[in-house]
Amino acid sequence: MDAFWFYFKLGFDHVLDIGGLDHFYFLIVLSLPFMFREWRKLLLWVSIFTLGHTLSLLVTHFEWIQIDGKWVEFLIPVTIGVSCLSVLITNKKTVYQGRWINVITLFFGTIHGFGFGRYFKMITIADEKAIVSLLEFAVGVEFAQIVIVLAMLLVNLLGIGILGLRKEKWQWVIAAMVLSQALLMTIENWPAI
Repeated sequence: MDAFWFYFKLGFDHVLDIGGLDHFYFLIVLSLPFMFREWRKLLLWVSIFTLGHTLSLLVTHFEWIQIDGKWVEFLIPVTIGVSCLSVLITNKKTVYQGRWINVITLFFGTIHGFGFGRYFKMITIADEKAIVSLLEFAVGVEFAQIVIVLAMLLVNLLGIGILGLRKEKWQWVIAAMVLSQALLMTIENWPAI
């Protein structure tokens, strides 16, 4: 049971780490167009993101796929920026309709997971325990992401439902703020060729 809590807390802290805001930014933008009545759809996408994150940790741990870390660190803020642009340029109906959003969310989760893969390999004791540890870690990641999404839904309720801000303006301002951070992160992580 101690091992479960260790990996659960590690996954939870990974998402809420103030030094690595990539999950936070991505989840803010993912949640931005929604209110509480649409929570099921959001939780599905959070779980799809976690699945991609977990799969990339798995393939990294067992060294089935090797990806240069500089490209991963570059692509993480790119995924956040693309998500911001989808909110800024299109409306909710076009962004979040269709099955392609599931594939994109899975892909983005995979990119983000590759960013943590090397570290996870260093802390896992043995390969035979890696899958169990990885699942415990994934539960922590999922729980933390749900906390962020619920917090963002509360912020949306406050801004739109209580303060009466126009939804389009609210989305535009928040997405633009996150995009500015994603652009800074992209520039900071621009890979030298």
